[in-house]
Amino acid sequence: MRWEDGRESDNVEDRRGFPISGRGASLGCGGIIVLLLVSWLTGINPMRLLDMVQGSSSQAPAAPSAAPAPSGPAPAGDKLGKFASVVLASTEDVWKDIFAKTGRSYQQPKLVLFTGAARSGCGLASAAVGPFYCQLDRKVYLDLSFFRELSERFGARGDFADAYVIAHEIGHHVQNELGIFEKAGRSGTSEQAVSVPLELQADCFAGVWGHHANRERQLIEPGDFEQGLRAAAAIGDDRLQRMTTGHVAPESFTHGTSAQRSGWLRPGLETGDPGRCDTFREQPN
Repeated sequence: MRWEDGRESDNVEDRRGFPISGRGASLGCGGIIVLLLVSWLTGINPMRLLDMVQGSSSQAPAAPSAAPAPSGPAPAGDKLGKFASVVLASTEDVWKDIFAKTGRSYQQPKLVLFTGAARSGCGLASAAVGPFYCQLDRKVYLDLSFFRELSERFGARGDFADAYVIAHEIGHHVQNELGIFEKAGRSGTSEQAVSVPLELQADCFAGVWGHHANRERQLIEPGDFEQGLRAAAAIGDDRLQRMTTGHVAPESFTHGTSAQRSGWLRPGLETGDPGRCDTFREQPN
């Protein structure tokens, strides 16, 4: 990707090096591991479990609040921070233009960079949970060490693979802006039946961003889209389960298979049309 000279976003909230505070902040690494195991066994969203854990300690006294984290462009020498800020700025430009074409106004989300764990409107954000979007505070939470894990553990290397991660979470914000979360919540179907289409649609929306970042902003270089497709396939539920448990349990899928994730990223990349991303009704070509 040709991102080095790109515009940086003013919507990055850098909490790296800032300690978390308040109720529920005492959950340690061991507790997080147990929580993730419970999540995998029960199929319950890990963030919901985190909220349950935090709620059980609501009688604990609150710790003093930390000073507000700085927002804006990354400081000089912070390559990963600048990269995340440039990608976020590109998503802002792309989705602002797409929304404007339909007479809508795109409300830009915040990207929170943290190390280890951070407080979010949806509960405790932990690096163990991975990048996520909180629809309650309209922020994306990202520990940049996830990029190293994506490369070293899952074999998904390259700038566009990392950018896809950010664009996927921004895809969830787009869903929030369009009222898709609310509509899905009223559908009356199971959590899994809603979760997988939502995640696959966010993959497709990430592809929509990639298409326009290539066509209109010349951020993309040859081979970048292939990096994104490999990244999507690398973190499919079936592949992750084989890596961690040795077998696949489709009933516990939350994000979709490797084939589904790369399959839905592709039409977004190829067409740039959000209308091709109706994962609740269609199958990718």
